[in-house]
Amino acid sequence: MTWLALTVVAAIAVTAAGYCIHVRRKLQQHQRQYEALINVLRNEIQALTSSSIGMGHRLMDVENQLNITAEKQQELVNRDPGVLAYNQAARLMEMGADVDDLVKNCGIGRPEAELMALLHKEVAAPQKR
Repeated sequence: MTWLALTVVAAIAVTAAGYCIHVRRKLQQHQRQYEALINVLRNEIQALTSSSIGMGHRLMDVENQLNITAEKQQELVNRDPGVLAYNQAARLMEMGADVDDLVKNCGIGRPEAELMALLHKEVAAPQKR
């Protein structure tokens, strides 16, 4: 009877060892799959990071060009005294100034001031409706 018990215990031990080997192989297989997936994800993250950095540099270049263009535009506006007078006249007209105020304060002629007043009334009329 002890031989039978030893044989059963040996069979159980061999079966358990076989199962352990099987489980170990499955774990190694899963580990290789996860490591491959991690490498793929790592490469994708690196590609996204590189493209984001590149896009950031391009965006900064565009912003710099926009700032330069805005500065040049402001310089052009500041060079032309007539534009300043008309801009000031438009602001005064929006604040309720009349034609005489425009002629006196902006240095523009009466016909120009009357034309601006007429244009201001035409533009303001649709907004009041």
